[in-house]
Amino acid sequence: MEDPAAPGAGSVSTNGNGNGGGKGKQTAPKGREAFRSQRRESEGSVDCPTLEFEYGDADGHAAELSELYSYTENLEFTTNRRCFEEDFKTQGTFGECDSEVDVLHWSRYNCFLLYQMGTFSAFLELLHMEIDNSQACSSALRKPAISIADSTELRVLLSVMYLLVENIRLERETDSCRWRTARETFRTELSFSMHNEEPFALLLFSMVTKFCSGLAPHFPIKKVLLLLWKVVMFTLGGFEHLQVLKVQKRAELGLPPLAEDSIQVVKSMRAASPPSYTLDLGESQLAPPPSKLRGRRGSRRQLLTKQDSLDIYNERDLFKTEEPATEEEEESAGDGERTLDGELDLLEQDPLVPPPPSQAPLSAERVSFPKGLPWAPKVRQKDIEHFLEMSRNKFIGFTLGQDTDTLVGLPRPIHESVKTLKQHKYISIADVQIKNEEDLEKCPMSLGEEVVPETPCEILYQGMLYSLPQYMIALLKILLAAAPTSKAKTDSINILADVLPEEMPITVLQSMKLGIDVNRHKEIIVKSISALLLLLLKHFKLNHIYQFEYVSQHLVFANCIPLILKFFNQNILSYITAKNSISALDYPCCTIQDLPELTTESLEAGDNNQFCWRNLFSCINLLRLLNKLTKWKHSRTMMLVVFKSAPILKRALKVKQAMLQLYVLKLLKIQTKYLGRQWRKSNMKTMSAIYQKVRHRMNDDWAYGNDVDARPWDFQAEECTLRANIEAFNSRRYDKPQDSEFSPVDNCLQSVLGQRLDLPEDFHYSYELWLEREVFSQPICWEELLQNH
Repeated sequence: MEDPAAPGAGSVSTNGNGNGGGKGKQTAPKGREAFRSQRRESEGSVDCPTLEFEYGDADGHAAELSELYSYTENLEFTTNRRCFEEDFKTQGTFGECDSEVDVLHWSRYNCFLLYQMGTFSAFLELLHMEIDNSQACSSALRKPAISIADSTELRVLLSVMYLLVENIRLERETDSCRWRTARETFRTELSFSMHNEEPFALLLFSMVTKFCSGLAPHFPIKKVLLLLWKVVMFTLGGFEHLQVLKVQKRAELGLPPLAEDSIQVVKSMRAASPPSYTLDLGESQLAPPPSKLRGRRGSRRQLLTKQDSLDIYNERDLFKTEEPATEEEEESAGDGERTLDGELDLLEQDPLVPPPPSQAPLSAERVSFPKGLPWAPKVRQKDIEHFLEMSRNKFIGFTLGQDTDTLVGLPRPIHESVKTLKQHKYISIADVQIKNEEDLEKCPMSLGEEVVPETPCEILYQGMLYSLPQYMIALLKILLAAAPTSKAKTDSINILADVLPEEMPITVLQSMKLGIDVNRHKEIIVKSISALLLLLLKHFKLNHIYQFEYVSQHLVFANCIPLILKFFNQNILSYITAKNSISALDYPCCTIQDLPELTTESLEAGDNNQFCWRNLFSCINLLRLLNKLTKWKHSRTMMLVVFKSAPILKRALKVKQAMLQLYVLKLLKIQTKYLGRQWRKSNMKTMSAIYQKVRHRMNDDWAYGNDVDARPWDFQAEECTLRANIEAFNSRRYDKPQDSEFSPVDNCLQSVLGQRLDLPEDFHYSYELWLEREVFSQPICWEELLQNH
């Protein structure tokens, strides 16, 4: 079923002012009327108030539980009650709660009770049986259309396990000691291999890959992804726990404490508000008549200085998207097109429109400079080395390599500069890990074998290592299918198996309800995948930088960068404020009252929230993911430039939420030097926003480009070097010891023959057959054996 919210091929997605994520040809009025028309359009497109959004690990408890169930599943609550009353007549009551608070309270109580009775292992065994149920798989493969009826058993099991994980994961001050102990025991059970079984997250990853391979199209993938995300969050920890782990690890490595808490800094930031049009000034109102400038040598310099400082605040509003007058011709397919599983469409690009002149007077009180910058500046060791190399070449004609202490022969200002750089020097955990890895590669014998702590993150990476490329590709395939900008394709995977009813709707009202349910279903999938990938990257980066790079590189190779840009190539403001929800059908509200008779008005009304929490959460996660993939990677930054991401990202700045704006500005900052002088000149307001909100690197020339930095980078060379380092790390740490060239060799015949070998349990049944096949039936050429020795 095609998503009604997704623009199809050749369609134009409107946003109330006639312009949207799609590209349609329009006939623009001429001259001054054209500028007025464009201004009216852009004014109508930024009526977005500041969004009161608090970023966290997840949404509220009730919201996270409600997203587990699709609206199509609501009828099954009645079936569940009937089954309970038939099978558990002497074991409690059902349906006596008359408020949502009571339902959530007793649901949590019952989850702890079930876990303490040892039921989770029973559910896990049943899940294994359903995954291996070949009859259900073959039945689903033969059907032309799959519905929720094909996954009833799996959905029940996954729902129960999700409720257990989500309710036990939630920490409250009123929890008893017994519950706190049960929580830690459950966390350990999910994190480590119990009873010779793999960690639970790996089982769920295998379900994802099996679903994407087409072998199990009936798997309820939304429930699998939600459970996988919550299991990873529960076992590894959320974002605040990550910050605590980072502080602890820096202390263990002897590094200085962090200058600030990044979470708190982002929370305290305010969204940039677009200024009024009274600041849009023409040059004629600021500059004196040309006759007064003649013969005054310093006047032009003063005027330019004054004009440059005003340009920062007098540019056309950053948040108003430049709308194209005509559709831009697409570039060659070789430069613009990247594919994910065969097809990712060419990312579209809107041309920039010059800002219209304004005749409004200057409102001086509105020109306010920032009082302070939110972030402490950082300087890397290589930045200091590069600065000294340039200074020594200039003043004394030779360099001293990595020596940053000898300043003989350099002028006094250089001494002061080096002192300032060293005051803000920042050594990351990744820098220490890379240095240790280089030492272990150079001196494997003298340094000995590395002691690797068996943390939940380390165990998860070891389990994912050899199938990690398949896991990443599967997640991105599902993300592509769930993206609102994706067009319906016959070869794309079907992610709607656990939302489509057995009987398709026959009335308009039923079709509207199903359309809302499908859109909601896709939004939840995007939310779970984006949060899961971000959590994995952050935890692996803290555990070891090359684990992070391994995951990142496979995401890049699977075209994650163009996929995220394709996701943002839509009307993001409309996506964030979408109302794909029906409050009366949300859990637990639907369990305490009879389902109301839906009307067109109730379906169109949605909820009363200012924005959709999960969609804003997903957008921020995807932006953070894109930042992590491209940071300090010149070749990947050039991919952003090649895909013309600047206008796509700039459109997202219309959303007035500080955290989202911060990560958009970070992505714009790293590619600014490659966008050319004209782009910087016509986007001075964006440059100003970057300066105010993004951390500074003292000698980073992000605001201007030079020939060295602007040259095209060799993508293959940079990525191949990184890949070689990753493979060396994985080989050294995770390959079996006998594969190492430094392993001792036993040359004693008696010792080798006397070793005990672990044989399979059924070996003695086929021992005689093995002797006949491998020993007696094989001719031995004794002469050849003697000649070789």
